[in-house]
Amino acid sequence: MPPGSRTSDYDFPLPPRLIAQSAIAPRDASRLMIVDRAAGSITHGRFGDLEQLMPAGDLLVLNTTRVLRARLLGTRDSGAPAEILLLKPQGDGTWEAMVSPGGKLKPGRTVHIAPGFDAQIVSITERRTRVVRLMVEGPVDDAIERHGHVPLPPYIARADEPADAERYQTVYAREPGSVAAPTAGLHFTPRLLDALAARGVGRADVVLHVGAGTFRPVEVEDPAEHEMHEEWYSVSDAAARAVAATRAAGGKLWAVGTTAVRTLESAAGPDGTLVAGDGETRIFIRPPYTFRAVDRLITNFHLPRSTLLMLVAAFAGYELTMRAYAEAVAREYRFYSYGDAMLIL
Repeated sequence: MPPGSRTSDYDFPLPPRLIAQSAIAPRDASRLMIVDRAAGSITHGRFGDLEQLMPAGDLLVLNTTRVLRARLLGTRDSGAPAEILLLKPQGDGTWEAMVSPGGKLKPGRTVHIAPGFDAQIVSITERRTRVVRLMVEGPVDDAIERHGHVPLPPYIARADEPADAERYQTVYAREPGSVAAPTAGLHFTPRLLDALAARGVGRADVVLHVGAGTFRPVEVEDPAEHEMHEEWYSVSDAAARAVAATRAAGGKLWAVGTTAVRTLESAAGPDGTLVAGDGETRIFIRPPYTFRAVDRLITNFHLPRSTLLMLVAAFAGYELTMRAYAEAVAREYRFYSYGDAMLIL
C-alpha cells in the first residue's frame, strides 16, 4: 500500500513540552511554517507575514462559528462530581452530550449544575452519547453562558481561565454552535484582517459547527473504516457569489482551517462551483483526494493519527506533510489548539 494509506503512517513522536498550554499575545505573533507544494520547500516566519504573502484578488474563507460554553460541571445526587459536554441541540428541548462518569449517568439520573439548573439524562444513543434535558428557570442559552465552562481540549492540562473565554474564540466568531474552536482562525487580529482587506484580499464567511468527533483519533488501521460524526454547515449566497467572482477573475481560495476546507469541499459541485445552502457533512478527506474548491490552506499542527492530519496530507502530499511535521518538532513549534500555524501554498 502507498505511504499514507494506513492510520499508523500518521504516527509521529511529539515531546509533551511542545503541546501549547496557553495562547501567546498578540495573536498574530505565532510562528508560521510555509510549505510550498510546487517547490517542495519549507520556510519559516510569523503569522503576521500573511499580510505580504496574500496577493490582491485572492479570497480568504473564514469559519465564523462561535464556541459554546458547553462544558457543564456539577454533582450527582450522591454529591460525587459529574460532567456534561453539550454537543448539539436536538430541536425538541434536549441536547446530545458526552458525560462523565458514563457508567453512573444512566437514563433517569440528574446532574445538579447550579441552583435552579439541572440536567436530566433522558436516553443513551447508538454511539453511547447521551440525550439530556436542561431544566432551568429562564432561557437555557443564558444559563449555559452563565454556568458553563470553555470546553478546552483534553490535551490542555489545566482548568479554563477567564482569559480563555475570549482567547478560545476567533475575533470574527458570530454563530454559536461549536464545542471546539476552528483553531487556525485564532491567529487573526482585527488589524491583520483590515490590512488584508486594504491590500485587496477578499473575504467570504461560512459556518461549520465543530463537533467533538472531529478530533477523535482514528483507532482502526484502515482509515476507510473510521466513522465520521456529522457536522452542520452553511454557505450563504454571498459566500457562493464571492467564490464564483474570485474564480472568474483568476484568484485563489485560501481556506482558514480544516473546517473551512470541509465546508467548501462539501458544498462544491463536481466542477468546483460552490452551492449555497445548509446541510450536514461527514466528509472524510484523506489521500488520495482531489480538491475541488481549495487552493491554499492555513492550519495548525494536529494530533497524530487524526483525521485532520490526514486532510493536511491529502492537500500537501503525504511525504511533504510528514517532513514538515518532523521539522516542526525539531524546531520546537508549538502544537495543537493554542499552538503555531502552517501555510500550505
